[in-house]
Amino acid sequence: MTAAGYLAVDAVPGHACLLLRAQDIAVTGGANLGDCLGAPDAVCLGDSYALDPAAVALRLVVAHAAVGEVQQVAFGSDLGMPGDAVHLVARYNLMGEDGLAVELLILRLDGAAGGLFALPLSPIAAQIGYTLLKVDDAPAEAPLSDLLCVSFARGTLITRADGSQCPIEALTLGARILTRDHGAQPLRWLGHATLRGVGAFAPVVITRGTMGNTGDLIVSQHHRMFIYQRERHAGLPTAEILVQARHLVDGDRVFLRTGGFVDYFSLVFDHHEIIYAEGIPAESLMVNEATLSRLPPALADAVKARFPGLSQHQHFGTEAGRVALEPGAPKT
Repeated sequence: MTAAGYLAVDAVPGHACLLLRAQDIAVTGGANLGDCLGAPDAVCLGDSYALDPAAVALRLVVAHAAVGEVQQVAFGSDLGMPGDAVHLVARYNLMGEDGLAVELLILRLDGAAGGLFALPLSPIAAQIGYTLLKVDDAPAEAPLSDLLCVSFARGTLITRADGSQCPIEALTLGARILTRDHGAQPLRWLGHATLRGVGAFAPVVITRGTMGNTGDLIVSQHHRMFIYQRERHAGLPTAEILVQARHLVDGDRVFLRTGGFVDYFSLVFDHHEIIYAEGIPAESLMVNEATLSRLPPALADAVKARFPGLSQHQHFGTEAGRVALEPGAPKT
């Protein structure tokens, strides 16, 4: 990483993510009542699942692999043995009884200590029922460690403490940025990666004025936007919600832009913050192992090196899926 705080994307050591054992997610209603989460040929759409409250997330360390190469367990993993193959099996889409959408990436590890596991791509809570709505093929176009990215695209205007706006790529470490909850906060880290705009890395374009934004806002699919609703939706504990940009896609004013390359930038502060991008509120990168496991590996390792031991917590809002945005969604 250079003195300016930017990161050149290079080959780096193994990348960690947190998995749940398939047997810790059981069918509580439906055709497969009593069974644990299974492979695509064994699950039934419409079945309800619940996570065992005693379930413990296990750390998997994956050796970096090029696209198309078999991924392998690396040293330092709680699961498997170094060299064991890691296979992406499927992506499951579920809807919780609390109205929150959940995605699970299903993996199979080879070897004596292998088996079927689930990598939550969005938060999953214990003792809440989740209905299986859709089974998709595993995203084969990217290594496991490169599946998710939480970033703004080059050119995004960020509001500084004095109210002026600055392109994200021109920010420097220590720049004072306006935050919703803590006023002016110094920028501690600015990460940069250039990725192909395909699959999980195709950006979401929120066109000018759609959410009150002063210009087109281009973010990664899993970047969460902050929305305040005057009336709280039933099942959500707060009127303040965080919605992943992909849930806002309507194919018209909010759409996926596929193709070419995207310069993505991530911002880190002392706390997880809501900042202003193109004049509207959006989250900064939240630094903890669960969220860093969703970053491209070079970005994740640079953040870990810069903030050893730091584990930030979300202190505002509720994670919400597309259902909370539906016109007919119940309110309180």
